[in-house]
Amino acid sequence: MSKSPQTATEPPRVGAALQALRQAQALSLDELSRRAGVSKSMLSQIERNQANPTVAVVWRLANALRVELSELLGGGAKAGSKSIELVGNHAMPSLSSPDGLCRMHILGPIELAGQFEWYELTIQPGGAIESAAHESGSREHLTVNSGSLLLSAQGGEKLLSSGDTARYAADAPHAIRNPSKEEVAIALLVVVHQ
Repeated sequence: MSKSPQTATEPPRVGAALQALRQAQALSLDELSRRAGVSKSMLSQIERNQANPTVAVVWRLANALRVELSELLGGGAKAGSKSIELVGNHAMPSLSSPDGLCRMHILGPIELAGQFEWYELTIQPGGAIESAAHESGSREHLTVNSGSLLLSAQGGEKLLSSGDTARYAADAPHAIRNPSKEEVAIALLVVVHQ
């Protein structure tokens, strides 16, 4: 039995793929709605195949779920399958200090923010990142890749050189400074919240 022309040209139904991807990431409709900027009622209708989303909505959902558009449209990897997710440099946001001397390149996925975060720090000579206390029990792990950094934490200071790692409580004010007058410092910072 051949398909009718209407069936062959019917838009892809993304409901099952959306639901499977959302559940695989343990996301509620509320959380996905917040991340994607799509109403909870629209998400529910899409998952039940009562509505076909626009390309713009599919794109927002794919970004919120961190998957390729093809996964939602049924042409890519199957929902829940194990695959390698490649995130290009352009998709990794950065934060800069008001004076422009410090840049934090956010490497961790947004869904882990507030739990487990990691950054690449680039601190120009004389630059400093000063942090207020994080929640009780939080810890940071700072590894210097090049240059040197002066860490102030727990009432003390340590000078870290390339290759050094410092682990310290981050539930009190702390600061990371580049004491050099010439050399840019690059480091990885991992923050584990409790």
